[in-house]
Amino acid sequence: MNKLNKTSNKKNRNTNLKAALSLATSALLGTSVVSASAVQAKEANEWQFDSAFLVYSEVDRVSATEAIIAGTKTFDNDEVLSLKLTVDALTGASANGAIAQPNAQTFTRPSGNGQYVTPAGETPLDDTFHDTRVQFNGQWTQPLAENITGSVGGHFSKEYDYLSLGVNGNLAYDFNRKNSTISMGLSYFQDTFTPEGGIPKPFSSMLVGDSGASDWDTEFAKTRIGDSEDKSTADILVGFTQVINRRMITAFNYSYSMVDGYLTDPFKVVSVLNNEGIAQDYIYENRPDSRVKQSTFMQAKYHFDDSLLNTVADVSYRYMWDDWGINSHTIDTRFTIPVGAASYIEPHIRFYQQGAADFYQPYVVDEQAPISFVSADYRIGEMTAVTVGAKYGVVLNGGNELSFRIEYYRQMPTNAGFVDPQGISSLDLYPVVEAVIAQVSYSF
Repeated sequence: MNKLNKTSNKKNRNTNLKAALSLATSALLGTSVVSASAVQAKEANEWQFDSAFLVYSEVDRVSATEAIIAGTKTFDNDEVLSLKLTVDALTGASANGAIAQPNAQTFTRPSGNGQYVTPAGETPLDDTFHDTRVQFNGQWTQPLAENITGSVGGHFSKEYDYLSLGVNGNLAYDFNRKNSTISMGLSYFQDTFTPEGGIPKPFSSMLVGDSGASDWDTEFAKTRIGDSEDKSTADILVGFTQVINRRMITAFNYSYSMVDGYLTDPFKVVSVLNNEGIAQDYIYENRPDSRVKQSTFMQAKYHFDDSLLNTVADVSYRYMWDDWGINSHTIDTRFTIPVGAASYIEPHIRFYQQGAADFYQPYVVDEQAPISFVSADYRIGEMTAVTVGAKYGVVLNGGNELSFRIEYYRQMPTNAGFVDPQGISSLDLYPVVEAVIAQVSYSF
């Protein structure tokens, strides 16, 4: 009996490892709504639920809270229905794209109603940033033939000023005694953006003055080109998963994404400086109306022997590049270490490095030659980011699982080779962004 139990445990560990990698593959395409506990649901043929509550808080900037509930039901013939509901809220202050100045700066709010002032030497932040999002995903998975599994899914997401609708499909083929799997996924999203205050005219000047003036509305309308804009996204992902031996499994993926439509951020401006570095104007940014992104992803999971407390190592690397000139490297490492018979800890470290987009500029100079595209958004600039944290989980009576996660995030934008004017050379033009992430999860 002990020998049979050991054999069964080994099979379960291999099954769980392969399922976890398959889930990671789907997540890259944004189609997966199945959690790791779906493996349990498949064996038990009953609903399995995962819930989580997350808090993300940047220092002096944006804060977010998120609640998630996901359910998975396995029917006869290994058919699986997966549903996921996400509700999150964001509040706080968001960088508007302008840079710090030796003097105070006054900006108009995106709606055109009211203004805010940024003190000298500080990064301009719009403190009215807030939004609430409700997102729903559904996925149906079933065997189509021997060793072939297919799935289709849908996506709905609604924010105050944003609507996203999407569909997806996946095919997976197992061979080599189910030790190897090749898969392909397709997805399509259609999004509509209706920002408060409308869509700003690219390169037009932000109107700054008395918002109560009689002609304010007329002048503000001249800086707008409409109330809404659309964009579409088509993704394709090809993956390969391979069981190396009873302890190790690997995954390799390639993804291709085409985005067309309105890709500019209507809330971002760019500072226009004189030769001394003093802001003379603030213009609305403009980005290309298309983007092609490609990425490769590699992941390996390894289950150490009993001498190392049954630790599972999970290491992945992702390289992304696009036709905007951005390229990035992501290394993610986790170790799941059992603590006693019913609990575990999971240290986590993630390293991210990104190059700047071709049209990224932290500011423009008054005498600069005309440009077609420009954005001062630090999120498409050169940066390095590190996430460090850990998760603690415990299996309760009845097999339910409770876990807690705490992480520290540090984003470090850098100068991508710009020579700053003398008047602002002493200011912090690339401020560090720090955040704390806390999450509690319960599976039942």
